[in-house]
Amino acid sequence: MNFYGFFKFLVGFILAILLLAGASAAAVLYFAAKLTKMPERPIFQNDKPIVQKASTSPKPTPTNNTKSKKQLDPGTYRATVVEPIGLILRDTPSKNANRIGGVSYQEKVIVLEESSDKKWQKVRVDDDSNRTGWVSGGNTEKLN
Repeated sequence: MNFYGFFKFLVGFILAILLLAGASAAAVLYFAAKLTKMPERPIFQNDKPIVQKASTSPKPTPTNNTKSKKQLDPGTYRATVVEPIGLILRDTPSKNANRIGGVSYQEKVIVLEESSDKKWQKVRVDDDSNRTGWVSGGNTEKLN
């Protein structure tokens, strides 16, 4: 075997090793990128869908809205959501009730009533959307 044949063999061998290393690195980077992406939330058959309640009553007039901003009915009070992940609005005070929306962290609400066992609170979101529903009790803090 002459020197030129040995040189061709050595260069070919080194190129093959580099090609395999490059392909391996590309595969690792591809799969690492795929694994860092968060998967979609699975939807199970027993999940209750989020239901939007259709309002049959007309929208309140601006005069009623300004009154409700300043004065509250007896027994109601303003509060803020203290649960860091927010709260789920439900149509009845039950974990199995339909979801009708949500309330985000530190959003202001008006607590309208509490259930007899104090585990649920009926709240209205303190903005112009007029969203009302039940949330799990103990996750709001009364404002002064």
